[in-house]
Amino acid sequence: MLLLGLTGSIGMGKSTTAKLFQEAGVPVYDADATVHKIYEGEAVPAVEAAFPGSTANGKVDRQKLSAMVVNNAEAMKRLETIVHPMLRSHQLKFLSDAEASGAPVAVLDVPLLYETGGENRVDAVVVVTTDPQVQRERILARENMTPDKLDAILARQLPDAEKRSRADFVVDTSHGLDPVRERISEILREVVKMPRRRA
Repeated sequence: MLLLGLTGSIGMGKSTTAKLFQEAGVPVYDADATVHKIYEGEAVPAVEAAFPGSTANGKVDRQKLSAMVVNNAEAMKRLETIVHPMLRSHQLKFLSDAEASGAPVAVLDVPLLYETGGENRVDAVVVVTTDPQVQRERILARENMTPDKLDAILARQLPDAEKRSRADFVVDTSHGLDPVRERISEILREVVKMPRRRA
């Protein structure tokens, strides 16, 4: 089974692209959805112990936690030490299930793929991109998003141009869904001819 890493900066249309991969019959692991899941379950006691007051009603309160870690590299590291091993075990289960299903290709949807060295754990990388103006409009339309918050998020992400230059495949979401569906079909035809390269 070949493993595609799917990544892209915030507001580029990565979630939509992931859904279209699923629509094409490809198993997709969603790192963000898994974070939500563990923040409602197994991560709660450890996160509360490390960041007192960051949970409410038996769940991690993402806004409170975000306020505690957003501009604090040391706190962010501490959080990653708690969360990453849990995510890794969910990812391994996803991979073994996808492999067992006989899927020729699976997708790991990981927002910070390059930033966390994740490109070494996949066979090829798909970067989702769009026009910078479209990106800004999409993000600032989100609830609880401010220009300052957006700048803090973008500061943690590799620039789009660098991601695109390192990608095996680029998907541009600026022109609606049909071109994205076409591009996914092309990628799925190409990727099965590629050598397996993950570590």
